[in-house]
Amino acid sequence: MAGKFKIAAWIGVGMLTGALATLQLQAAARGTESPLPLEELQQFAAVYGLIKADYFEPVAGRKLVHDAISGMVNSLDPHSEYLDAKNYKAFRESTSGKFVGVGIEISAEDGLVKVVSPIEGSPAAHAGIEAGDLITRIDGTPVKGLSLDQAVKRMRGKPGTQVTLTLLRKSQNRTLTVTVTRAEIHVRSVRGKLVQPGYAWLRISQFQSDTLPDFVHKVDQVYKQDPSLKGIVLDLRNNPGGLLESAVGVASVFLPVNATIVSTRGQIPEANVSYHNTPSDYSREPGVNPLSSLPAAVKKVPLVVLVNGGSASASEIVTGALQDYGRAKVMGTQTFGKGSVQTVLPLGPDTALKLTTARYYTPNGESIQARGIKPNYVVDPLPSGDPYAALRMREADYSNQIGTGAAPSPAASAADAQREQSEEQARRQLEIEIAKDPSKFPKLPEYGSKADWQLEQALNELQGKPVIVAKPAAAPATTTSTPAAGRALPKPAASKPVAPQPQR
Repeated sequence: MAGKFKIAAWIGVGMLTGALATLQLQAAARGTESPLPLEELQQFAAVYGLIKADYFEPVAGRKLVHDAISGMVNSLDPHSEYLDAKNYKAFRESTSGKFVGVGIEISAEDGLVKVVSPIEGSPAAHAGIEAGDLITRIDGTPVKGLSLDQAVKRMRGKPGTQVTLTLLRKSQNRTLTVTVTRAEIHVRSVRGKLVQPGYAWLRISQFQSDTLPDFVHKVDQVYKQDPSLKGIVLDLRNNPGGLLESAVGVASVFLPVNATIVSTRGQIPEANVSYHNTPSDYSREPGVNPLSSLPAAVKKVPLVVLVNGGSASASEIVTGALQDYGRAKVMGTQTFGKGSVQTVLPLGPDTALKLTTARYYTPNGESIQARGIKPNYVVDPLPSGDPYAALRMREADYSNQIGTGAAPSPAASAADAQREQSEEQARRQLEIEIAKDPSKFPKLPEYGSKADWQLEQALNELQGKPVIVAKPAAAPATTTSTPAAGRALPKPAASKPVAPQPQR
């Protein structure tokens, strides 16, 4: 029987080898000249056959192939990804702005599920779930040992059903249990209001398919409330990115017609593109300009863009374009530094490949990959600084990030290694200090609130008042009305499309 099983497995290997050989023809059809590494593919087929024949229990061939594809793609860079049916569905939901769940943005941390942020107005937000909470149990089942996808599946369900979550709230050193009623979540990516007479605050939390029309509507709305608007604060803090067209459209709201917003460069001709302030580059309906209702004054109104280390990809496209043209002052802390474009390539009706296809460049021709955009004014989230700065991860922290495309000098490489070591030591020390006494670490203010220090400094800039910038090293804080940091470093891009944090 074992002999027959092994024969069957090797017949499968033969079929796989034949299928791989057809890829050579497909590669030729796409115009790629590099031949497939047949010797390595034969090794892959041999491993596949040995697992099928000799593993202690049967393994589905589909699983082996899917896992092999995932490993191959994930090793390329932090943002390329094989999307199986479940993940492809979740990806499309994230860019459409609608899904069924409890309404939290999540990530994995220490084997648990970390709440990055509750979505505004969601069941999770109403239940009192906070950013930074760690989910330890879902309906009584321990999260430890579950993959992120498995945990998400347990939180998903039909609208109107309930799920009980056990949370560890490190900031208060306590555990709590909340019951949340699942609902269809409509992610509102645009918020805004008049924060003072003559001054508006407009926030974009991510760039999704409906962001541009929602943003135009909000701009029209604040101008109706105050036709003599004196300044706008565009808040892109913790905006992880999203759809490229939406970013191009938002930047176009404030820039001249035909202005270059961003350009991309990659291996294939289709990846070498420039996007401009023209409806064909941001409108989803041919012949329709979604910006046509905007008042002419929006092109000249004084503008400040708020960013931080969580501002990435599409939000960096907007920030880089507005800074390069001198259209806005950028304020906050250095951005994430994601300067790569991902294109979603369907592999069938329910699977796809999210593949990094280009680097992107700001109007000045700079790439900010792994560097980020440096604000004109460096302003921390609190007057006392940023107590959590050491915990924040950026693109440069990924071991397989793609780099700027330019070879670093030996001195720069040594400096980067030393920086990484220092940052890792600072991170560990901060985690120890937080664990010892979390009460010493203040909660950061809600964006757009009266306690929002960075927003207050943005309004000071618009009103010609002194801006209190971050203190360098151990020096005392300085007060200045002159930009503290000048021009930006090289800049990055969103994608076609780039997924934000998973939303459940």
